[in-house]
Amino acid sequence: MPNSKPCRVRNLVVLASLLSIQILPAAARELRICADQNNLPFSKSDGSGFENRIASIVADEMGARVQYTWHAQRRGFIRTTLNAGLCDVIMGVPSSLHMLKTTRPYYRSSYAFVRRADAQQITSFNDPLLKKLKVGVQLIGNDGVNTPPVHDLTRRGIVNNVHGFLVQNDYSTKAPLAPIINAVADGDIDVAIVWGPTAGYFAKKQPVALKVTPILLDPSALDLALTYDISMGVRKDDLALLDELNRAISKRRTQINSVLDAYGVPRVKNE
Repeated sequence: MPNSKPCRVRNLVVLASLLSIQILPAAARELRICADQNNLPFSKSDGSGFENRIASIVADEMGARVQYTWHAQRRGFIRTTLNAGLCDVIMGVPSSLHMLKTTRPYYRSSYAFVRRADAQQITSFNDPLLKKLKVGVQLIGNDGVNTPPVHDLTRRGIVNNVHGFLVQNDYSTKAPLAPIINAVADGDIDVAIVWGPTAGYFAKKQPVALKVTPILLDPSALDLALTYDISMGVRKDDLALLDELNRAISKRRTQINSVLDAYGVPRVKNE
């Protein structure tokens, strides 16, 4: 009778190999995010931005882990990151951005007036105080493109008392977006007109109390929008990912809102 021992040994080896394959952990799915590594309160390489936190919540719902492609959010950001195939999702884009397919909004915010809490508050561009006070505004890009509030001020002849703060400020600092709010707290300017999430986050961190007043349905505002729905953006042909993100946003809405609350992000209702 042939010796069956070698056959049994081979079978045991094959079985052990199969078992070892089965217990190996599956490769984790990645949600590849394009983000700026130094853009608080939105994103930072240490994960401390509110968009970092929301990305992790959404990824968890999708059974994925977040993988970042870091790139300074300058001109050409979408072209050199998402459209170059380095990542698949950009957080915090206007819902109407035509360059991308955008998810359902996960928050809606507006520009806001920021003053010391003990000062007379401003709620309208028609307030005569704006012609007398030192007004701080945000400017975009190295060439200082005007933000919507600047257009409203300029149309009213409020120019000489306006001080610009570049959104793309000194990138070597820990928080390049902070100086305009710091200037209100320090008394260098009297009022700042700032995108809401930036205003709310940095106002909470000042040693003096500041008041953030969102600019809502101000009839004195002119032709440029001051309030925006904010979404996540994907490539136009990435419809399956878009659907997944939409489902995750819906299911984790409560957690997302808690993050926005924690970071002082002012939200406004649809008009």
